[in-house]
Amino acid sequence: MATEVVLFRTDGRVERLAHTGGSVTIDRGQAIRRTCTVTTADPDLIPRTPADQLSVYGATLRISRGVQYPDGTSELVPLGVFRIDSVTGDPDYGPVTLSGKSLEAFIADDKFTTPYRASGTAIGAITALVQRSLPAASVVSTVTDAAIGPRTWDIEGDPWAAVQELAASLGAECYTDPDGVFTVAVLPDLLTTAPAWTVAAGEGGVLVNASRGMSSDKVFNGVLARGENTETNSPPVSALVTDSDPTSPTYWGGPFGRRPTFYTSSTLTTTAACTAAATLKLRAAMAPNSSGDLSSLPNPALLPGDVLRVVYAGGTRELHQVQGLTVPLSESGDFPVTTISAKEDA
Repeated sequence: MATEVVLFRTDGRVERLAHTGGSVTIDRGQAIRRTCTVTTADPDLIPRTPADQLSVYGATLRISRGVQYPDGTSELVPLGVFRIDSVTGDPDYGPVTLSGKSLEAFIADDKFTTPYRASGTAIGAITALVQRSLPAASVVSTVTDAAIGPRTWDIEGDPWAAVQELAASLGAECYTDPDGVFTVAVLPDLLTTAPAWTVAAGEGGVLVNASRGMSSDKVFNGVLARGENTETNSPPVSALVTDSDPTSPTYWGGPFGRRPTFYTSSTLTTTAACTAAATLKLRAAMAPNSSGDLSSLPNPALLPGDVLRVVYAGGTRELHQVQGLTVPLSESGDFPVTTISAKEDA
């Protein structure tokens, strides 16, 4: 196992940190998708002077993990770029713990101090919001851009919530990838996406333990998305998207009943945009009906949204979609994986 932690100070200094532990947690259910903790024995990392503090406030960590080969070379997978939020520890003897959040935190904390208006296209508006706080940031989209209705957010509004609202108009979500690039993409479909990894029990497998559950709490099987923009005199538009799979336990009109939820945004000006937003929200609303918690040998390349094939000791096979995971930065750390939308793998 090989792990690399690189500190980028605000004064331009770059340091490779020797560390004794820590972890990276990735959870698509959180506004800030990635968080990290890194433990190091060096007490000199605790800022003591104003110059030290300036070099740490706003500094970033780049964390990678992979394998080290017998010849000394290593192959690393990026786990994320993080803004350092806290540095704590014994100032004389250590250890010192650095905690951080992925780059979405810069956007979320830069609250609107004047009313903010977005118009044009969704990707253009997202890019403007991201680069308002991080001018050098890159925004990459894997979805087709579309026009939005003008939208104004009030003073004290959350710019990152605004980004997510704009992404929803395309049926997508926005997050930073392991390289710190802001990405606009749709959640992969569980039944049409090839499994990224097989987690199997028994000899030669990587499954350590697992639990499986179902819950109807906060589960919806229909989303009505609506849009109306008075600024452009656009007529009201709406679209209802429901669970139309008769074999699904949350089938609309089946034994589960009809349990709609609602989403409204002035950025939605067409029925197609309402349908895309409702489809995105429905996937999230249906997902909690089946869940799993797995612990396996670490795979740092795994991402939220990836599809797993899980093979239990009794031979039962299921497809799971990754909701969140925690990658340890030490050899002995656990690798818990939380999944959603489990389905039988025929």
